Amino acid sequence: MILYPAIDLKDGACVRLQLGLMDTATVFNPDPAAQARAFAAAGAEWIHVVDLNGAFAGRPVNAAAVEAILLAVDLPVQLGGGIRDLATITAWLERGVRRVILGTAALKDPQMVKDACRRFPGRVAVGIDAKGGRVAVEGWAETSDVTALELAMVFEDVGVSAIIYTDIDRDGVLSGPNVTATAALAKAVQTPIIASGGVSSLDDLKALRDCGAGIAGVISGRALYDGRIDLAQALAVLRTRPC
Repeated sequence: MILYPAIDLKDGACVRLQLGLMDTATVFNPDPAAQARAFAAAGAEWIHVVDLNGAFAGRPVNAAAVEAILLAVDLPVQLGGGIRDLATITAWLERGVRRVILGTAALKDPQMVKDACRRFPGRVAVGIDAKGGRVAVEGWAETSDVTALELAMVFEDVGVSAIIYTDIDRDGVLSGPNVTATAALAKAVQTPIIASGGVSSLDDLKALRDCGAGIAGVISGRALYDGRIDLAQALAVLRTRPC
């Protein structure tokens, strides 16, 4: 299982939100590139980046910070937030982003997502953010009637590299991940699932690792920043096979 340390960008700084609410932002590092270097130094294999302003605006907003991260580390970066069309996907991939994450577009323009998967094999992930089991979009400001599983099934066998499943009700509040829902989704689809939201301890990581669903990865943010999880120790735990 791969651990993806998260860098969420708001107004050029590295922040964490609670429950996806922009007015709850806590700035943890004003220099996202320095944060990326710290993650790399601790042994991270990937960096997970979200342009929070972009998610609400529907277009990239923190491009300068993203580009600084790309220049700062020699690690693959996956990026979400404000990516809604093929032109933006192409631009980010050409700038060095390894994988783009499409969330709002996955719900509102699934054909574009499928076209992107065909055009850029292995470089497109789908972000499914669920609130009460229903998909939320537009920076989580809108909740649809579509379930996470229904949306995931739309993209089976089209070349999506991963589905990043976020339980919004757990995000940023250190309440533990929704292992049951994440495992159920992982068992229901063939696409690799990356868990996100609520991870607060090494025990949470072990629970996802050991749930028997073959979860491919997990994203952690606030717990890394406030010291609840040591990144190097967490990476070692996830490289260990369950007993």
